[in-house]
Amino acid sequence: YGSTHFELNDQALFAAVDHPALYWPEDNTQNISLTKSTPKLLVTEKGKNLKLALQPFPEKSLHVIKEDDYKISLVNFSCEHQRIADILGWKGLTVPVNAKQQVLDSISAIAPLLTVHSDIGGGSAHSEEVASDSHLYMQVSLIDEGMIKISATVCPLGESGPTFKPGQGSKVIISEIKGKQLQTTRDIKLESEQLSSLAQTAPALFICDDAQWLIEDPEQALMTIEALQNSEKVILVWQKGQKIKLNKTASVGNMQIKVGKKTDWFALSGQLQIDEETVLPLEQLLNLIGESSGRFIELKKGEYLALTEQLYQRLQRLRGVSRQKGKGIEFHPLASQAMDELSDGMELKNSAAWKKQLTKLNQAYQLQPELPSTLQATLRDYQLQGFEWLSRLAHWDAGACLADDMGLGKTVQALAVIINRAQQGPTLVLAPTSVCLNWASEIVKFAPTLRIINLAGKNRKQKIKKASSFDIIICSYGLLQTEIATLKEVQFSTIVADEAQAIKNPKAKRTQAAMQLNSDFKVITTGTPIENHLGELWSLFNFINPGLLGSLDQFNAQFASAIEKGDQTATEQLRTLLKPFILRRLKTEVLTELPARTEININVKASDEELAFYEACRRQAVNRISESEESNKGSQKLKILAEITRLRQACCHPQLVNAELNIGSAKQQAFIELVEELIENKHKALVFSQFVGHLSLLKAVLIKRNISFQYLDGSTPAKKRQQAVNDFQAGNGDIFLISLKAGGSGLNLTAADYVIHMDPWWNPAVEDQASDRAHRMGQQRPVTIYRMLMENSIEEKIIALHGQKRDLANNLLAGNEKVSGKLDVEQMLALLE
Repeated sequence: YGSTHFELNDQALFAAVDHPALYWPEDNTQNISLTKSTPKLLVTEKGKNLKLALQPFPEKSLHVIKEDDYKISLVNFSCEHQRIADILGWKGLTVPVNAKQQVLDSISAIAPLLTVHSDIGGGSAHSEEVASDSHLYMQVSLIDEGMIKISATVCPLGESGPTFKPGQGSKVIISEIKGKQLQTTRDIKLESEQLSSLAQTAPALFICDDAQWLIEDPEQALMTIEALQNSEKVILVWQKGQKIKLNKTASVGNMQIKVGKKTDWFALSGQLQIDEETVLPLEQLLNLIGESSGRFIELKKGEYLALTEQLYQRLQRLRGVSRQKGKGIEFHPLASQAMDELSDGMELKNSAAWKKQLTKLNQAYQLQPELPSTLQATLRDYQLQGFEWLSRLAHWDAGACLADDMGLGKTVQALAVIINRAQQGPTLVLAPTSVCLNWASEIVKFAPTLRIINLAGKNRKQKIKKASSFDIIICSYGLLQTEIATLKEVQFSTIVADEAQAIKNPKAKRTQAAMQLNSDFKVITTGTPIENHLGELWSLFNFINPGLLGSLDQFNAQFASAIEKGDQTATEQLRTLLKPFILRRLKTEVLTELPARTEININVKASDEELAFYEACRRQAVNRISESEESNKGSQKLKILAEITRLRQACCHPQLVNAELNIGSAKQQAFIELVEELIENKHKALVFSQFVGHLSLLKAVLIKRNISFQYLDGSTPAKKRQQAVNDFQAGNGDIFLISLKAGGSGLNLTAADYVIHMDPWWNPAVEDQASDRAHRMGQQRPVTIYRMLMENSIEEKIIALHGQKRDLANNLLAGNEKVSGKLDVEQMLALLE
């Protein structure tokens, strides 16, 4: 088959149709089906005429008809067929409609000899009238690996009778089936409706004229077969020698789970009951799911197990919260809440250890902690919920990540829990130097029963050793690194790491010092749990819940690499694991009374001289990088970053690159014009830059223009820092110049209602945190945020990157699609183009 003729005598072929040797081997995808057939008498009504035609017309004794790619009908013409053909002619016979009765009589006479397709009825007295089979017969063929072709047909007289396209062809069919002459009247309208409804049954079967579909995606093909297999209106007909066996769909109720104790972890086992005789061990099932691209699990070639979407999603998430070790599966005790939720509805066999763990969980859920009477603050509803959430995790011996948006009062929520736990032992608060004084003032204001121990002074070791119940040590991250030898010897009742992004780098000494601290309950408070990439999240969770996310290498292999490539399954697995330990509320969700916030990008057009200098810097950067022979990727990245930083400084002011240049800055001029307009309209502004040299240039201009201001950068002493904040809040100064790193967090500067970012930072979350020094509780006026950008420069490309990075944490925690963050070398080089 496939050439223009058969190299086999026609009569021999017809005689041997049913002989198995004629079929292709069953492992061959081109398995041809051969069937015997009879000619068709077509009787159609067209206006005032009736037309009778024989199809096919007998040009030789045997006619081969290709029904489709895999089905051939062989028509053998008898002498009677030839006589009918002679009467009708090859063009067919046309008679007036008033001869209808004679035509019916003729049909009745010859009906036993052939198949009749008639618009006007007919048949002999010997024809048995039967109900038309209105099922759609879906002819399924395997084309390639996972690819299928489907054709929709109807067989009004059953599978052995003639086939038609649904809704097409004659209404009355008369044919001899297994030695008996049968007649039926098709419901053409019903057939058409059922064909149209296929798209609802299986979306891949969209409405089309030829009722044929090629489905190339294996997962979609299996979904289509499952849908058709479950439809009462459809009969699946597989090409001979081919079939996909699709087991009955397994649901959550078919799963059996057993949880036992395994040293410090829990052991997990179980099985999926496929049918009365067949079960699939949990470990094998999870491995098969890992290898599959969807909810259809290949048990062996051509045989699949279908899982309900609910069971598939549960098992995918279960893979994320557990790990295979040796021949078994285990999960961390802190993954118990996730495991309890995922096993809901399954047949569960509890060990004594697991029952004890669930009891502890339920006690934590049901705990109704009371606010300490000594807390001198009235908590908002969401803050009270935060306090209760923290208290329940403390009861469960689990660490917490309070990731509320900036300005929602994370400090007062943490203090409420600290007071309740203060009797159990000393408390340690870690914070950036700029925030330590703020903690001291908040404690005095809200928690007067706590004794403050500030490590910034002398005799630090003695202070640490003497700390006891109701003592709260305030320690900067810098001093943590210095005093870790003494601090790690203390068993704290509570440790709070504020602005915890300070320990996001697992290789940093301060992070390694933090990991040595001992506490019954650890809390991190941060509005930006992920600033750049997921490795930072691992570091934070390794501090509060060690081991939950495995080692850094395990975390990268299981989650980070996959998520940064857009793997939604890995995202959902990680979200399931972290969900119990992260509480994040956005200001837009809980502070309906907060005034509006508007963000505006100001595109500054540089002078020709400034543009020429910028372009010269850019070309020098490209040349220096291309000439570099560095093969180490880390060194290459550092070199590129240095060139990018130089280019970004050129966007701010040429003198930041070369102090001896006498080229003006269009951005500085635009800044002065904006500031003077704001002051004229009685507004105050916070001005952020990551370059201290840039702030110095702006400072000189403000002095020259006699504009009052406050100033803060990393070198500003702690006392002067707090004094500058207090003075600005009291009205002393129209402008506050702040370095992004030193003052982007922990400050309350609601006296300003404008924020100006002089240069865009890589991560918009850091910019947002800086902007929220003004847009926070206590702000009564709408806040406007300006970003000053040099036109046609690298700054515009950095803003474009914000689309990939903005709300990285929210994407992971709230279910948005894209979670990525790292810049590779190629992306960095693209910034210099």
